[in-house]
Amino acid sequence: MTVTASPSPVATALPPRERAIDGLRALAILGVVCGHWLVGGLSPAAGGGLAVDSPLRAAAWLAPMTWILQMLGVFFLVGGYAAGSSLTRWRARGSTDRDWLRRRFLRLAWPVVAAVALVSAALPVAALAGAAPATLRTWAVLLVQPFWFIGIYAVVTALTPLALWLDRRWGWAAALPMAGAVAVVDVARYGLGVAPDWAGYLTVVPAWMFTYQIGVAWARGGISRTTAWRLLCGGAALFVALLAMAHYPASMVTVPGAGRSNSNPPSLLVPALAAVQAGAAILLRDRFDRLLHRRPALWTGVAVLNLCAMTIFCWHQTALVAVSAGAASLGSFAGLTDAPATGSWVGQRLGWFPVLIIALGLLVVLVRRFERPAAVVTRRHRALAAAAVAVFTAYLVMVY
Repeated sequence: MTVTASPSPVATALPPRERAIDGLRALAILGVVCGHWLVGGLSPAAGGGLAVDSPLRAAAWLAPMTWILQMLGVFFLVGGYAAGSSLTRWRARGSTDRDWLRRRFLRLAWPVVAAVALVSAALPVAALAGAAPATLRTWAVLLVQPFWFIGIYAVVTALTPLALWLDRRWGWAAALPMAGAVAVVDVARYGLGVAPDWAGYLTVVPAWMFTYQIGVAWARGGISRTTAWRLLCGGAALFVALLAMAHYPASMVTVPGAGRSNSNPPSLLVPALAAVQAGAAILLRDRFDRLLHRRPALWTGVAVLNLCAMTIFCWHQTALVAVSAGAASLGSFAGLTDAPATGSWVGQRLGWFPVLIIALGLLVVLVRRFERPAAVVTRRHRALAAAAVAVFTAYLVMVY
């Protein structure tokens, strides 16, 4: 007799899903959280409190770690897959693109506005409780720092109807001119030196739209295993060439004090790595799907991450600040409240991950109610959102 494990209540809370797609999204979320916790050190500030620092400043050999943890290419790939499938179904029901976009934007904005509102209320309370101004400034900066991703994701989402049209005409190859646009800007800036620094930000949308467009094609079934291998091998070859021959910075994230960054603004190394990630994800999809069907406990974890994705994204840096500030009030702790001056600091920080996970879990329990928007967004909701953003913006302007 064969015994089949029953799905957990958490897993069944999700509607019927493509498990491999949700699993890839969960991996991308974990990459963001672990990456920020590993390369985001909070060291003592000159006037007291905690300031942002990075172990990459002192240990450049840690840069390859960012190649693994920087999984935003996977996030945009899955985003394109999910959005392409969703909009296609939406249109089949006779609904409008405008209504689809409104629902998508609301789901993105609601948790962000809630986080800004709650932290705006908490900052003065923390100041009255004795928190150092530098720590409060760090908290505010780290809260909004990841929101650039939400803004770009919203722009790319708005381009989903265009992405579907491009896919109908040119298939997955429609993504290639987007990588080409990034290459042109890089050549103008770094090769010829004829473009100003601000021109680098012209790459923001095409660099991230690249894998989103591939995701749209993937959802339609327009990417074969041969194409996936081409993405993986071609992206890897370009990645190596940019590092070895064009001398691009090795880190995929910005290193404090460095004169050049691959992420702000995105360089050609971003779509190169994203192509590798996309090719690998497409090739491994079936195996990943079978694994998640065989392991109910693993699927439950994936389901939890997907149900709380935006909450985790909005609050993981607050968990880091809360744990670090609490520890700093008691003394100095290696890997948490000291300067990340050596490579061993990363190993020490890993030892703090269980504490950070517990802190984030508590925050998720408290604020997960804002993961999904209200059924009806009223004028009062809009007024409160505008007030929260205005107050938080005013605070950032004052501290800087």
